[in-house]
Amino acid sequence: MKRLCVYCGSNPGRNPYYLTAARNLGESLATRGIGLVYGGSAFGVMGAVADGITAGGGEATGIIPRDLLKKETPHNGLADLKIVDSMHDRKALMVKLSDGFAALPGGLGTLEELFEVWTWAQLGFHRKPCALLNVHSYYDPLIAFLDQAVEEGFIKAKHRAMLIVENDPEKLIAQLDSYRPPEVERWLDKESL
Repeated sequence: MKRLCVYCGSNPGRNPYYLTAARNLGESLATRGIGLVYGGSAFGVMGAVADGITAGGGEATGIIPRDLLKKETPHNGLADLKIVDSMHDRKALMVKLSDGFAALPGGLGTLEELFEVWTWAQLGFHRKPCALLNVHSYYDPLIAFLDQAVEEGFIKAKHRAMLIVENDPEKLIAQLDSYRPPEVERWLDKESL
């Protein structure tokens, strides 16, 4: 793995564990020589993961839509800041530049981005790993829901198993790095993305 895309909130959340875990993940990426691809913000969980990787001497690439520059301040330690025209362009470039995806605590945007790339993996559009860093049990209700969706027949067990869940940043990176994708039926060719 050369670059990990991290989806996370531009807010810090109420628990300081979120920022600490994000910094630790960034530092762990730097230690392993893995670059960060993320939303580009200097604030919240986003800013903390960028702080961690840049403090460790690693490289962070921020991708931000032009309209969001009016609301968010980009991190000043980025190796590269890419300004794109839309959220769709942002997500497409994140996928193109990344070898895997992990969600830290965040809100609607974080969930939407993770579910989109996980759905693409399920459909065979890419073979990159998708993961949750379950900081301080933040994602426990979501994990329980996903397991219930399997029990109710809405998600296949093999697709649920594609989502790596880990509580520790180091262990998460190790699992992402050693990920071997299952064989899935390809619905469309790569050019369809």
